[in-house]
Amino acid sequence: MATTHFDYLIVGGGMVADTAARGIRELDADGSIVILSDDVDEPYTRPALSKKLWTDDEFTWEKVPLGTAGDTAADIRLRTRATAIRPESHEVDADGHSFTYGKLLLATGGHPVPLPIEDRSGGERALTFRTAADYRRLRALSEEVERIAVVGGGYIGSELAAALVQNGVDTVLVHTGAVLGDAVFPASLAERFEKLFRDAGVEIVAGSKVEGGEADADGIRLMLEGGDEVRADAVVSGLGIEVATDLAEAAELTVDDGVVVDAQLRTSVDDVWAAGDVASYPDRLLGRRRVEHVDNANEMGRAVGRNLAGAGEPYTHTPYYYSAVFGIRYEAVGTLDSSLETVEDWIDPDRGVVFYLDGDRVVGVLLWNVEDARDAARAVLAEADTLTRDDLVGRIR
Repeated sequence: MATTHFDYLIVGGGMVADTAARGIRELDADGSIVILSDDVDEPYTRPALSKKLWTDDEFTWEKVPLGTAGDTAADIRLRTRATAIRPESHEVDADGHSFTYGKLLLATGGHPVPLPIEDRSGGERALTFRTAADYRRLRALSEEVERIAVVGGGYIGSELAAALVQNGVDTVLVHTGAVLGDAVFPASLAERFEKLFRDAGVEIVAGSKVEGGEADADGIRLMLEGGDEVRADAVVSGLGIEVATDLAEAAELTVDDGVVVDAQLRTSVDDVWAAGDVASYPDRLLGRRRVEHVDNANEMGRAVGRNLAGAGEPYTHTPYYYSAVFGIRYEAVGTLDSSLETVEDWIDPDRGVVFYLDGDRVVGVLLWNVEDARDAARAVLAEADTLTRDDLVGRIR
């Protein structure tokens, strides 16, 4: 087996790979970098796949690639899946080739959760949604067929349903909640959120889990728990991801809901780091967690790249996530769980802040159409032990 050596080896070709390569270059202008990616595209801006590419005519495809290779001189190997890591010998196997490394970064992310249906369409009518290739296929379907079902009421599923209906597709959204968004938003806000979709023409099938079905060249049939059916020309799954920890587990790294890393993003094995969706890290404000959002990918990627190059710096950023549908934008820092007690502070009917409390302690902040307040939300979380409920109303404007 042929062997090639690189100073820095990155497994995974997403946004973390891009920002990590840039972080390396901040401190090491010359070290060799290789990115092993099982994608067919070089690193790109993933949020655009369910947001701007559907709703902003000025955001065209050429704005999607991140230019990683040109900007960092990284050697990007596409369609290349890493199959084994041997940390004791600093080796990675991938598609019949062996790579040796000085420092290794695991940025393997996750795999989209598939629907439990029989797919005889070869993926032509039943899609998961994670990659740029998935976007291109769904975009083509949106122009070829009349009716598409979206399964999943989280932020990807809701964004896809909004995107499709705004592009003239007869859209049905199947989700398990009683009201769209009711797992994260207070009840009255979830009702307002769902109304945005109904008013736009989305058919909503609530309280329903897909337990089977089939897809073929003529369309799809989804069997729901309870015996109801949903029929459409195609279906896309927005059910989230399964974290890709198999390589780490086989290499005997510590794994517990993700690859466990320390404050500098080092794993339990020498010269191996992890970052992005796959990394369980100690957040300085919120404790150990794993975050699957773009702000974390960008900030953690840069931080881990610098640490690969010797910076030795703790990752101190508390990330946020956001979604944008039908003209509203919400941002969140910390834990959003509708089972928690909340304090709502509405500036006007369309703009407000929701604080989520575990006991008397704020653990999450939702910003609803409130701009430039993420740092203020982080400050609330940082001071959570000293704030009373009376301190919260009016705190963020």
